[in-house]
Amino acid sequence: MDYIKPGQVINQMVEVGKTKAEMSVMNMFIRGVLAGAILACATTLAFTATLQTNLGIVGALIFPVGFVIIVLLGLELVTGSFAFIPLSVIKKQTTVGKMLKNYTWVIAGHLVGCAIYAALYGLTVSKMGTDLASPLAQLLVKTAEAKTIAYKDMGMNGMMLVFIKAILCNWMVTLGAVMAQTSSSTVGKIVAMWLPILIFFGQGFEHAVVNMFVIPAGMMLGAKVSMGDWWIWNQFPVLVGNFIGGALLTGLLLYLSQKGYKTSLGNTIEMNQSRRDTAVAEKIV
Repeated sequence: MDYIKPGQVINQMVEVGKTKAEMSVMNMFIRGVLAGAILACATTLAFTATLQTNLGIVGALIFPVGFVIIVLLGLELVTGSFAFIPLSVIKKQTTVGKMLKNYTWVIAGHLVGCAIYAALYGLTVSKMGTDLASPLAQLLVKTAEAKTIAYKDMGMNGMMLVFIKAILCNWMVTLGAVMAQTSSSTVGKIVAMWLPILIFFGQGFEHAVVNMFVIPAGMMLGAKVSMGDWWIWNQFPVLVGNFIGGALLTGLLLYLSQKGYKTSLGNTIEMNQSRRDTAVAEKIV
């Protein structure tokens, strides 16, 4: 059996978080660049499938390929680390300073990787800038505006909406990262992590790294979105929401659920042992 039990998974999460936090800056940055570009590529594949089939769920079924590649190659996806490193901090296996260093350099890597892919894909989908009306180019433009201007037009309700969608998104994304730890086989890891990623993408939740590609790509292709619109009405609140969803709903609550289970199990064992000792004593008497 290649199934790894939840209690063991929690221990692995702590170890993974510690490893991520102690990685060199160069490794953090390069792995962040690659992860950002790969996730961006998976996003355009999902968009292509959606346009070809007119079914958003088909794009959602395909999108997890990027996440699978990132996890299996051991690259750095900051949204996944939002569940692992805070847990390592709680268990005193690393420090808040090292956690923030990881997030800073990995996010910087994501921005570079996503920007490079956005520029190359923009040239491809627009035929070197000669066809900005192509369906894929227009889909990126509309998506970028929907992720920024649409929230801005709603005011504070829009800010709360994007924040909530970010929390829900990374609850699923980090569950995907954790589910990859539940199997020791490659096939098992792929199947396990595929499910939560499908859930998030299929419902249009807000993922910080996907948005690091989609919004700049849309801007390059003519979306009426400013840098302020991007960061104030999407990127910053989404990063915060993603952190809360990963650290609280996945990292902390999974840890507490397994901690409680082990405590209850331990109490049951001690109680049964006490009863056996009492029975033996009575027999001796």
